[in-house]
Amino acid sequence: MMQWSEREMLLRYLAVIRHFSTAAVPVRAAASSGAVADTLGRRLLSLVYPKRSAVVAINKWKEEGHALPGKYHLNRIVRELRKEKRYKHALEVCEWMTLQKDIKLVHGDYALHLDLITKVRGLTSAEKFFEDLPDRIRGQKTCSALLHTYVQNNLVDKAEALMLKMSECDFLRFPLPYNHMLSLYISNGQLEKVPKIIQELKMKTSPDVVTFNLWLTACASQNDDETAERVFLELKKSKIDPDWVTYSILTNLYIKMASLDKAGATVKEMENRISRKTRVAYSSLLSLHTNMGNKDDVNRIWQKMKASFRKMNDNEYICMISSLVKLGDIAGAEDLYMEWEYVSGTNDVRVPNLLLSSYINQNQMELAEKFCDQIVQKGVIPCYTTWELFTWGYLKRKDVENFLDYFSKAISCGKKWNPNKRLVQEAFKIIEEQAHTQGAEQLLVILRNAGHVNTNIYNLYLKVYATAGKMPLIVAERMRKDNVKLDEETHKLLDLTSKMCV
Repeated sequence: MMQWSEREMLLRYLAVIRHFSTAAVPVRAAASSGAVADTLGRRLLSLVYPKRSAVVAINKWKEEGHALPGKYHLNRIVRELRKEKRYKHALEVCEWMTLQKDIKLVHGDYALHLDLITKVRGLTSAEKFFEDLPDRIRGQKTCSALLHTYVQNNLVDKAEALMLKMSECDFLRFPLPYNHMLSLYISNGQLEKVPKIIQELKMKTSPDVVTFNLWLTACASQNDDETAERVFLELKKSKIDPDWVTYSILTNLYIKMASLDKAGATVKEMENRISRKTRVAYSSLLSLHTNMGNKDDVNRIWQKMKASFRKMNDNEYICMISSLVKLGDIAGAEDLYMEWEYVSGTNDVRVPNLLLSSYINQNQMELAEKFCDQIVQKGVIPCYTTWELFTWGYLKRKDVENFLDYFSKAISCGKKWNPNKRLVQEAFKIIEEQAHTQGAEQLLVILRNAGHVNTNIYNLYLKVYATAGKMPLIVAERMRKDNVKLDEETHKLLDLTSKMCV
């Protein structure tokens, strides 16, 4: 059954509370005689395809005799492009601005520029950009932007070294760099470093609500509700207003600790702090009520969302369908799926995968097969997860033939397979139980084609033959060809099976 795991919930909280950028200001255009006025911002936003050039669009605007907007409006355009994940065009506007003698850029402009370079060209280019900046520009904001890049790339050593340099330059007078480090340590599970960072932060500056939210997240990952309550009390004493994220983290912690009365109180406080401007909070609210078993509240929040927003997006449908499945309302999930199918038009395979997962978990493989055929006919393209769901379903049925068929489809879906060791171990276990040597051969071929063969895989393969009382052919030669070493267990299995019949 598809549902939010604790790790997924944690990552969602981190993604919200560590996002460092300023919210983009929409580029608006005046309407005249019922028609939307032409602006440079609208032209840039209409480019859509990355191969098109923002600079060409700017030059064309100028050639048509239009006055170029000032720096403030250009920055608004850049932020709007960034908000829409149009990073290449946003970077092109930034680079064009650096070439204009009449535009004076400040530290914040270069920090945004560096962030965009990271997204478009990667870490190495961002570091080169930072190194080439004049000393006067390598200040608190640009250093924080580079630090954020290190955090995004999970580079602990580089982040710690940069923090040390920032401390030497007295650039740590704001909580933002410390928040970046807290986020990094929490993501890596290095929770023992959190208290030290908090202590250093308090010596240099004052924590903000993001600091407290990250601190609470660290407590939640350790199931430490007592410390979390002390942190929350400190937040209140600091005269900082807790936001919806604060109460979301506390609610999730109380649910894990089975303190449903406390969870009920904090989830109400959370709901009081969400609005149309914090749309993502509604999905978290749905998940929390689901985990508390509050079906009526889940339906109430969904109706509230529909009343607040013109159209639900795919992620919101995914969250709600997942909630209904988890609450056991399969009929409601199916009805909502049909609604999504009618209004969305995206054919996002993640949505039908939720129902597939439900059918397969209930061992309704025939229904799952029929449903899969239907969605394919309607234009949905199955992905790796789709076929992996079927793979697990047939594996649980110990149906080796169907398992191998779907496992082969799953692996052929992606450019590179990320090995699922548990699946492989379970597959060989079932195949060995059935002494299914033909299945072992097929599975080995699938894994070899995926570039995933090692000593353990060959040993599992040999165990199938040993159980079946048969001798496999030219195993040592195949292992040498695959550049796989033979260990002590391999030699024992080869010696054992060599005495058996082919």
